Amino acid sequence: MGTVIMHSVVSVDGFIADEKGEVGPLHDWYFGGDVPLTASREGEFDHSGASTGFRVSRASADYVRSTWASIGTIVMGRTLFDQVNGWEGEPPAGDHVVVVSHRPKPEGWHPEASCHFVDNVPDAIDKARALAGDRVVGVNAGDAGAQALAAGLVDEVAMDVVPVVFGSGRRYFGGIDGPRMLEDPHVVIQGEGVLHLKFKVRR
Repeated sequence: MGTVIMHSVVSVDGFIADEKGEVGPLHDWYFGGDVPLTASREGEFDHSGASTGFRVSRASADYVRSTWASIGTIVMGRTLFDQVNGWEGEPPAGDHVVVVSHRPKPEGWHPEASCHFVDNVPDAIDKARALAGDRVVGVNAGDAGAQALAAGLVDEVAMDVVPVVFGSGRRYFGGIDGPRMLEDPHVVIQGEGVLHLKFKVRR
């Protein structure tokens, strides 16, 4: 089974979006560099909504490419699914998506997409692992990721920390109840406008 990694871009004070779900400047570093991010499978990674393509700093490029290439399945909550409309059936990384939701997939929504709706986090992680095989399961931070971490289902925590303070909003660790110990970071990469960090979850 592949590694389960909780991941998101995050402000210095721990928010992945504001109260309305807007990311503000958190994703600016995806478009401010000199190195285009191209997919190994076909075409260019472009989920910007502006058809501009991602262009990051050289320091970030190898990290982002390898991270995206390693993912087999993304696990996300229903709020994010609705906000991005499931990336129109084409996730930014991986071949499969598992959505944690008590509501079913919208009728007629991209029947060709490998997108599965599961009503609880442990079953969602099980489904994602089965789909991913030996590849990584990427769990979006926020409430779904926090539930997975609290249940002991997350192996690593990855954070792309952007130098901005939100003050309030949607927390990276959702409403997690109590401390969880992480190892010292085994990945520390200074990009331009972002710091990439990875921590193994202490068992």
